[in-house]
Amino acid sequence: MKVLDGIKVLEIGGLGPGPFCAMHLADLGAEVISIVREEKGSAPTGNLLNRGKRSVFADLKSAEGKALVLALVRDADVLIEGMRPGVMERLGLGPAECQALNPKLVYGRMTGWGQTGPLAPRAGHDNNYAAVSGALWGCSPADARPVSSFAMVGDIGGGALYLMTGLLAGVIQARSSGKGSVVDAAIVDGAAHMLNLALSARQRGIVADVRGESIHDSAPFYDTYVCADGQHITIGSIEPQFYALLLQSLDLADDPDFAAPQSQWDKAFWPRRRARLQALFITEPRAHWQQVFEGSDVCFGAVLSPLEAAAHPHMQARGVYHQQGGVLQATPAPRFDGQAYDTPEMCAAGAHTEAVLAQVSAGDGSAAWRR
Repeated sequence: MKVLDGIKVLEIGGLGPGPFCAMHLADLGAEVISIVREEKGSAPTGNLLNRGKRSVFADLKSAEGKALVLALVRDADVLIEGMRPGVMERLGLGPAECQALNPKLVYGRMTGWGQTGPLAPRAGHDNNYAAVSGALWGCSPADARPVSSFAMVGDIGGGALYLMTGLLAGVIQARSSGKGSVVDAAIVDGAAHMLNLALSARQRGIVADVRGESIHDSAPFYDTYVCADGQHITIGSIEPQFYALLLQSLDLADDPDFAAPQSQWDKAFWPRRRARLQALFITEPRAHWQQVFEGSDVCFGAVLSPLEAAAHPHMQARGVYHQQGGVLQATPAPRFDGQAYDTPEMCAAGAHTEAVLAQVSAGDGSAAWRR
């Protein structure tokens, strides 16, 4: 089953979130052609974000490159581009030109700062967008520098996935109205939108405006702890029944530092309790705590590298990771009707240049999309 079978996506190749979004669409069955510029002196290589796509070399500054894009636009449902604002217009490939040829086209624009605003023309990267959006602020203990997981908060979470949501919503609208749209997917917008759960928690006092006073950076029952072997574990025993189970599992239910009448949520006791848990967890290696907690409702997770995660029994049972062509990768998500998707094959950059150009030149642009 391919839930996006028949959806045609033209990707103007770039970096990070745009290619990830196009890969995600291809994972779910969309037909994707990626237009990339050939770098002189470098051989085409396989790229995980190219999986499931047809890849074509073209120079958009040339008449031939522009003509190719416009020919493919006629049959496309979606176009994805990640240039700085105004670049596609200067190339003669902006929304006006493309939607004049295909009124139903959903034109997706992936940027960090957005199409408008004082920072719109400026350069940036994932950590910059996450920082300015407010999303990076809580990504560390209170006494440490905020660090986000590479590309997760900005490029993927706030960028690629919000772009994909906008594109699919635009396709639904175009099919009912006959009119396409322009999707302005700014990473700062998406990363800020993801904060609404935390902002809701702020209204209930769970997340504070001062670092070191929130559940995520100071609560002993929601924290990351180092083990005897230098590895780490996470505890997330927020609900009272899970917190009680944590204390029971650690023989702390009757300990004066943890026992009632002091509330689980009394912040005056948090520093002492965290110190006690730190001293306890560091006495044994990570594997010991996995044996103690995994399979229980304590709300526990060992901090695993991607290689370790691929070998974890739960991840293996679900087939979340696999090796393809010597490359470790995660399988497509989400699942539909309980069935996992087959992972599309990777392709080398430009691998389909001759075939696509021949089909377009022959006037059979629709055939160019077929994998």
